[in-house]
Amino acid sequence: MESYLQGRLRNTPLPLGHGLLPLFEAVVNSIHSIEERGNVGGGGKIDIEVLRSPQTSLALDTAKAKRGAPALEHILGFKITDNGVGFNDANMNSFRTLDTAYKASQGCRGVGRLLWLKAFDRVKVVSYFRDEHQEMHYRSFTFKSDGGVVEEIVQPDKKANLETNIELDGFAKAYRDRAAKSGRTIAQSLLEHCLWYFVRPGGAPEIRITDEGESIGLDEVYDEYMFASATKQDILIKDEPFELTHIKLKASAAKQHSIAWCASGRLVQEESITGKVPGLYGRLSDENGDFVYECYVTSPFLDQRVRPERIGFDINEISEDLFSQSDLSLKDIRDAVASSVAEHLKDHLDENKKAGRERVERFATQKAPRYRPMLARMSEDKLDVDPNISDKELDLLLHKQLMEIEGSIVSEGHEVMNFGMHETPDQYRVRLASYLEKVDDLKKSDLANYVFHRKVILDILEQTIRRGSDGKYAREELIHELIMPMRKTSNEVLSDGYNLWLVDERLAFHDFLASDKPLSSYPITTSSEQKEPDLCALSVYDEPILVAEGDRLPLASIVVIEIKRPMRNDAKAGEEKDPVEQALGYLERIRNGSAQTSAGRPIPRSEQIPGFCYAICDITPSVENRCKLLGLKATSDNLGYFGYNSNFESYIEVISFERLLNSARERNRAFFDKLGLPTQ
Repeated sequence: MESYLQGRLRNTPLPLGHGLLPLFEAVVNSIHSIEERGNVGGGGKIDIEVLRSPQTSLALDTAKAKRGAPALEHILGFKITDNGVGFNDANMNSFRTLDTAYKASQGCRGVGRLLWLKAFDRVKVVSYFRDEHQEMHYRSFTFKSDGGVVEEIVQPDKKANLETNIELDGFAKAYRDRAAKSGRTIAQSLLEHCLWYFVRPGGAPEIRITDEGESIGLDEVYDEYMFASATKQDILIKDEPFELTHIKLKASAAKQHSIAWCASGRLVQEESITGKVPGLYGRLSDENGDFVYECYVTSPFLDQRVRPERIGFDINEISEDLFSQSDLSLKDIRDAVASSVAEHLKDHLDENKKAGRERVERFATQKAPRYRPMLARMSEDKLDVDPNISDKELDLLLHKQLMEIEGSIVSEGHEVMNFGMHETPDQYRVRLASYLEKVDDLKKSDLANYVFHRKVILDILEQTIRRGSDGKYAREELIHELIMPMRKTSNEVLSDGYNLWLVDERLAFHDFLASDKPLSSYPITTSSEQKEPDLCALSVYDEPILVAEGDRLPLASIVVIEIKRPMRNDAKAGEEKDPVEQALGYLERIRNGSAQTSAGRPIPRSEQIPGFCYAICDITPSVENRCKLLGLKATSDNLGYFGYNSNFESYIEVISFERLLNSARERNRAFFDKLGLPTQ
């Protein structure tokens, strides 16, 4: 059978983000060539030169210099020089043969050179080698997608030293644009790809990258990266041997904790394990400072199943068939590696887990009490959080856990009432008690959430009534929205969307509630007035027909609330300027329009329905004067006025913002104390 090179190239994948992989493959080939010669640690040397386009635009360089940016030109290619055995006849025959098994023991798949032509236009090779008689020879050729090996020259040569030059030329723009740009970044990426060669016994040959006059040795980069000596560990996973290399990298390295999946010493892919191993969050530290952890995983099992282009493995993610007990999946490997990582880093992770749990406890105690009753029912592994997690992320995480618990309780509730066929009464009582205990904790959580919501509303109200940095007070609309959204009715707002309890707890029980809407739109009156009370509520506690009889309590009531801007001092007689007169006027209009239930049923003698008028405003001199003229009495704390107007048959109360805040806090103090929340 014959192979068609362009067809093979078309069927060989190389993601655009892997544009440097052909360079890495060439370097690994050089390492193998030096190993074949036997001088990895005794004179083996690899030099890499970054080939860039000439600097042709002085104006461009000047502009870059002004921005403080280096004048890096486009990368055209790379030149790799090594002193390995070179392209002798055996190696050349292997190069010509696609999918060759030559050097399979070293992890070579016979397709690495195809990746060269995926990202580069051509590859130029010049090699000095010894033949089977140890005579020096010279070989040069060009490797191209449209012709394979061309322009080959082989001849004897007098050169004394072995040397091979491979030039990757014509870096394709699609790959070049996504590749690392600077020589140092390329050196770091190459080290990560070949790190196994540096930590293995015997080490790696000397590798150096030259870029625009800067020379970077990978040994230097290795020293910059490494935090401590690597530690090796052998494990068995379903009878397959694996070698783990535990590495600590200096925290200056811009990396996450990760698993490096390798095949035959080459890095195939990296996978972050930050947060996937309990306690493995952020940077770790010991007596020598901060570090980032990486685990290199190698195995004959991985060598055999790496894809030819070395960008992944042909291994099932999960084994779910009949052979799942014997077949090895990526999940099996990942779980075993994670377990080994957890044991290797135990001391560091225990500290993080403790700090994470304290973070959860502190958040639930101080900011989200609704979760406190349920923490004991959440599994430990689900409470393992990054100690530096934000409040928002932690709230979402705990909310998700709470929803799962609620779901399981609802599901269990459908089953708990079914007495099991083989269940004894005592067993059933135990099961029922366990279920009711869970429900009790859940209800405590709901109550805690409700109480904490009140604490937040009071804190917001306190800030709203204070004078701002601009010396001005908030407009009444802000306070209005806090108590009840404007231009809404109780049919449009959920019960937890308004906070009428700030004024009076009883306002939570109403038949109809409207906010800043014309009286003509109210279903509780036939009044055609277009005036808009800030808040108006009708409460009907009994059958409407009984209201007129007056022998059953409580009766229906109409509540009108007017809200004014903090520290407003322009009150005077008349509905336009006196909040009490405004509220009484609205009350009278509703009564005169014949009050009715929200369902449109008439309320007999509606003109006698008790009225409650509240004016929420600061007791400025003008407001105080109006209260006295209306015959209202000052409260004991002098922060409000109250009284009864027999002509309007209405209770009246003028509440300052300070009194509103203090009164709401006092009513809720016992609940806040139970949750451990500060009341001031």
